[in-house]
Amino acid sequence: MKRKLSIGYVIIYLVLILWAITTIFPFVWVINNSFKPSREVVNSSFSLPKEFTLANYENAFEKQNILTSYYNSMVISGSVTISVMILSSMMAFAMTRYNFKGKSIINSLIISSLMFPAFSTIIPVFKMMTDFNLLNKAISVILPQIAGNLSFATLVMMGFLRGIPLEMEEAAYMEGAGVGSVFVRIITPLLRPALATVAIFCFLWSYNDLFTQLIMIRRRVKYPISALLIEISSKYGKDFGLMAAAVTLIIVPVLLVYVFLQKNIIKGLTAGAIKG
Repeated sequence: MKRKLSIGYVIIYLVLILWAITTIFPFVWVINNSFKPSREVVNSSFSLPKEFTLANYENAFEKQNILTSYYNSMVISGSVTISVMILSSMMAFAMTRYNFKGKSIINSLIISSLMFPAFSTIIPVFKMMTDFNLLNKAISVILPQIAGNLSFATLVMMGFLRGIPLEMEEAAYMEGAGVGSVFVRIITPLLRPALATVAIFCFLWSYNDLFTQLIMIRRRVKYPISALLIEISSKYGKDFGLMAAAVTLIIVPVLLVYVFLQKNIIKGLTAGAIKG
């Protein structure tokens, strides 16, 4: 059955196309300028490269040590993502499957913690990291980011778990399975859509969390990729070709992750919303 093309649909599609163009164009513009010398970026930033060059990328890899920063970011973001996935799934399992004293208070604390931005807690967190001699180490960024992402992840997991029937778990308990076995063998496989959603959001938030990175890490060899971009922009702000290449190297991997995994984001969030 063919759908009739109405004026309303035409307007909606035109708006969406315009929105897509305005969203995609800045990325195409940056990638295009990353293959130009700086003088050409200044003179003709909206045209195709007349003098195609890879010097900007060679500079980024050889002189700016961008691979080390990539490694630092992967260590931090990977540790945060895995830790949040494990802790949030365990918390959600306890909150949705057991009744205990103080459960409503804990639930309220989880929800209310979302109202406190990282800026409001950075001073005591910084003092704690200083007292424990953890500054300029990856752990000084990992721990605050885990705490910052845990509430959101737990709420997503709780919404998904509430929609999973109890029959399989009850049957497993009757067969003699323990709590740990039920959680690992039954709950965890069923949580895959929600885990994928949490993993993607936590990774992207950790990867882009410039504020915590700049506060906790001051040594250049320990810089994550976002902190390195700030240093490049402050020292080489007039080298527009290098800036475009650095921005491309930082943004493109994140875009690829999102493009390939966006279905998991939507699936996890909508499944939790409908079932919860």
